[in-house]
Amino acid sequence: MRILVQKFGGTSLATTKATERVIHHIERERDNGYAVVIVVSAIGRRGEPYATDTLLELLDAHQGGVDAREKDLLISCGEVISATLLAAQVRAAGIPAIVYSAAEAGIETDEQFGSAKITSIKPEKIIQALMQGKVVIVTGFQGRTPNHDVTTLGRGGSDTTATALGAALHAQYVDIYTDVNGVLTADPKVVTDAKPIATLSYAEICHMAREGAKVVHPRAVEIAQQARIPVRVRSTFSDEEGTLVKDPAWEHNEHAVLDRHVTGIAHVAGITQLTVHSPDADHRAPQLLFQTLARHGISVDFINVTLNGAVFTVHSEQANEAKQLLEAQNLVVKLESSCAKISIIGGGMNGQPGVMANIITALSDHNVPILQSADSNAAIWVLVKEQHMVEGIIALHSTFDLNR
Repeated sequence: MRILVQKFGGTSLATTKATERVIHHIERERDNGYAVVIVVSAIGRRGEPYATDTLLELLDAHQGGVDAREKDLLISCGEVISATLLAAQVRAAGIPAIVYSAAEAGIETDEQFGSAKITSIKPEKIIQALMQGKVVIVTGFQGRTPNHDVTTLGRGGSDTTATALGAALHAQYVDIYTDVNGVLTADPKVVTDAKPIATLSYAEICHMAREGAKVVHPRAVEIAQQARIPVRVRSTFSDEEGTLVKDPAWEHNEHAVLDRHVTGIAHVAGITQLTVHSPDADHRAPQLLFQTLARHGISVDFINVTLNGAVFTVHSEQANEAKQLLEAQNLVVKLESSCAKISIIGGGMNGQPGVMANIITALSDHNVPILQSADSNAAIWVLVKEQHMVEGIIALHSTFDLNR
């Protein structure tokens, strides 16, 4: 039995036209010989009646009395509604279908309500229904504890459900349907000639997702990578195959020819850079500052440790709190607000001379100062002022010929 997992987000289920397209994709893949498992998110986005954020808003006036377990129980309702309505429409189209909650589908998690991790999947009920010729529709974003409490998986949880089910079922593909045709080389709102990317490695799409590109959730990609399940990012409103995420040829063949070293550009705004040092030149200052921020739940990024301090970034809404906490430890803190992180991503960059030189030249030629930089095997990051972000992205996109 060849199994295909399709995940549909809230916008793919929000209108009659969109739902008709969902049913079209199901019919097409059944005609192609696949047994189809569907994973759904809650319908719509914030403000629409069954969206997760809308359900959360019901609790805003009662924050003092909110229990984490019961909160998960509430927000799991959105996916139940999506799955039940979709099943009715699928059956009306003449396709046999059955709905399983995540618990019924055998998805077990730990007890971290609001951000639970999947610990095991027992998909026997799904397999049995598939063998009966049914489309199986599973509620995304959730699971159950060993004590049978409902849990939710956190943001991007339906993507995680889809790839985890794909791994458990040994699926041929996991298709993530969105409102755009695959992953683009940059944000089209910033770069008007951004192009779809045909193929990405797991590492590349993880970097793009973490650095601001609204694609597949990184945790979902990591699950797919471990199970070697190819993922396709596709448009609900197109029959094109979108972006295929899989092991690239160069992971298996050191002599493979790379057509381009840089695959795409991602960005995140709303960042503040902190430069921190000890006035007494105390070499224990880095330990003190990072322990202090960790205790107060402040996440740091772009870290360069110095002899008696560090340079790093935080989300701008946490910058003043971080400054106050560190100054209370007798550390000197300088803030550089209104910054943006531009990520140059490509699995072919590692070991290629000249990539950083091209980045610096492109930004220098457009008068975009670099405040800080860092790199990994599949990405180079530069920190710039927000006022230079758009020009910097466009310059880099052109420099690496991503518009071709």
